[in-house]
Amino acid sequence: MNDILPRRAALALPALLLAARQARAQAEWKPTHSVRLVVPTTAGGTTDVMARLLAQHLQQVWGQPVVVDNRAGAGGVIGTVEVVRAAPDGHTFLMGNVGPQSIVYSLVRNLPYAEGDLLPVHGMISGPNALVVHPSLPVRSVADFVKYLRDNPDKLSYGTPGVGQTPHLAGVWFNQILGTRSTPVHYRGSGPAATDLFGGTIQYMFDALVNAGEPAKSGRIRLLATSGEERYPTLPDVPTVRESLPELAPFTTASWVGLFAPKATPPAVIRSLAAHAGALLAEPASRQRFLDLGGVPLTLPTEDYAAFVRAETAKWTGVIQREGLKIDLT
Repeated sequence: MNDILPRRAALALPALLLAARQARAQAEWKPTHSVRLVVPTTAGGTTDVMARLLAQHLQQVWGQPVVVDNRAGAGGVIGTVEVVRAAPDGHTFLMGNVGPQSIVYSLVRNLPYAEGDLLPVHGMISGPNALVVHPSLPVRSVADFVKYLRDNPDKLSYGTPGVGQTPHLAGVWFNQILGTRSTPVHYRGSGPAATDLFGGTIQYMFDALVNAGEPAKSGRIRLLATSGEERYPTLPDVPTVRESLPELAPFTTASWVGLFAPKATPPAVIRSLAAHAGALLAEPASRQRFLDLGGVPLTLPTEDYAAFVRAETAKWTGVIQREGLKIDLT
């Protein structure tokens, strides 16, 4: 009787060792040839910068080339479709963002992919919007601005970088919460919108925080608040929108970027990519680089990131449906 357990343990040992080797192999998955990291935007923007930072990091740890492939067009849809149709073998990934990976599902009528066609892998960066006004407006705080909006219904206009982009929807949601009325003016990008704001053609806008810093310092615009859950680390004296009035407590908006993979990509591949993305975000140099870009690391591993993306999609679906917004891809 006493030697039964040792014999059983000896018989089980090879199976245990095999299972351990298989688990280790899964945890240490590496690509067998070059990897394509698709970016659904043009070069130079935050999504592209994140892709290039990660590509450099992955090349070092995987020992394989990681090629950044910019496939811009149709608000990120073209690049997304490239990844949706790619083989789920761990050699094609998407550096996605809030537009084509969250907003479009309720905004675009003829979208050629569905929410379940991609697997969220890991967050990368999140950058709040800045609520900025022309300095001629007699307002110094969000509370002042809300009162001014309520006293002047339909008299103010706000600039957007395009229909359905985060700054546009931030303005829509702001009015929905408060019951205020103003007119969106759509531009081809935030640059032309900011130019008209400097000149007083429009009165305010929600812009990427990285775009607002220098104009605010020079007095061309007035920065009232940021739209994150917490105050931005380098602007501790600038309040958030949500802390300014009780009814604005739910209001948080951000332009975020994160990793996605084709559905049916093996779990071992997802774990490997997520682990290396998390390691990059944990580096002190990454945090400083992200702050320079107007964002903070979106340190959400796979399950948390998937929940975050679902929540963002639900939030913007509600805003878009209440506003009755719909567009078609051309």
